[in-house]
Amino acid sequence: MLKHNSYFNGSVQSIGFERNGLRATVGVIAGGEQHHFNTAAAERMTVISGLLRANLGGSWASFPAGTYFEVGANGGFDVQAVGGPAAYLCEFLP
Repeated sequence: MLKHNSYFNGSVQSIGFERNGLRATVGVIAGGEQHHFNTAAAERMTVISGLLRANLGGSWASFPAGTYFEVGANGGFDVQAVGGPAAYLCEFLP
């Protein structure tokens, strides 16, 4: 079953799905604004297209297409798409 999610007045859109018993989302973040996400489960965010900047707890780092970052459970992170929209795959880790 697919589930559509919209956050921050539509500037982040994603489709949630489950594969082989693991949850994931694929989506797009509009360029410009910073957004904060809280995490209940550990996550791996892989950048599919574009450039994301992420603050994972103290400093900002850039993640171009083909790279990823991981965030622990019960935490959070700030993210910003730079230079236009960025697409991502978010996998919820076991």
